[in-house]
Amino acid sequence: MERQIVIRHGEEELAATIHYPVVPELQEGERPSRVPLIIICHGFVGSRIGVDRLFVKTGRELAEDGYLVLRFDYIGCGESSGEYGAEGLESMINQTRTVLDYAIQCCDVDPKRITLLGHSLGGATALLTAVRDKRVNRLIMWSAVGYPFSDIVKITGRSTYNQSVKEGSADHLGYNFNPVFFDSLAQFQPFQEAVKFTGDVLIAHGTSDDTIPVDYAFLYQKIFWMRSTGRCDKDIIFQGNHTYSSGPEREQLIKRTRAWLAEQNRIDEDWQHWMI
Repeated sequence: MERQIVIRHGEEELAATIHYPVVPELQEGERPSRVPLIIICHGFVGSRIGVDRLFVKTGRELAEDGYLVLRFDYIGCGESSGEYGAEGLESMINQTRTVLDYAIQCCDVDPKRITLLGHSLGGATALLTAVRDKRVNRLIMWSAVGYPFSDIVKITGRSTYNQSVKEGSADHLGYNFNPVFFDSLAQFQPFQEAVKFTGDVLIAHGTSDDTIPVDYAFLYQKIFWMRSTGRCDKDIIFQGNHTYSSGPEREQLIKRTRAWLAEQNRIDEDWQHWMI
């Protein structure tokens, strides 16, 4: 079951969709257990639907595995209010934390199984949020941005950035960007921040990604391996493009993500039995 909701963030409204977990029927006298949470963070000028409904499919399949999944539109994207290009990366981090607050308050969430799943710029946003919010203990990064400013300017074109600086605003795909947005991107270095996250990480990237280099996946993994705590696994999707638009590559991405989450749950259960 899923439901469309609106989450308040300051003066703005974030459109969101909740996928409720599929759980086994309780036996007589059995109490419901807390549910694991996954929040999906979309990428640059994206939406909670995803290209070719990537996030819709992901949300539904993860709910089948017993996860409460919440996917949402950042300010100015999808059905949310506001202007995307007037915000910045710091605002996106804060919006993600607002959504996390909502999810934890509305449902009986397992505090040991809170995951952020981010794609592209959403992958960097998820990482930066997880570093700042210790409630997040798992991180899934799909085709994640590594250098926010240079990666996004490469997408918009240098002329768009120059026009924004010179004239105070510039159009890209119908979105109006002002210098505040670009300046905010330059203030963050996800590769440097990665060592501060202490939880477990899954990195996935397609070999045919022409937008964000697949080399970023290898660099991210090397950095995560430098930590004293937390695992990091990597999955390279052969012929996968930036948005995993073709069927086989998209299926492999979601299948590998589900398998990784299941493995994390098994490791946690084995550890609990060992402690007992």
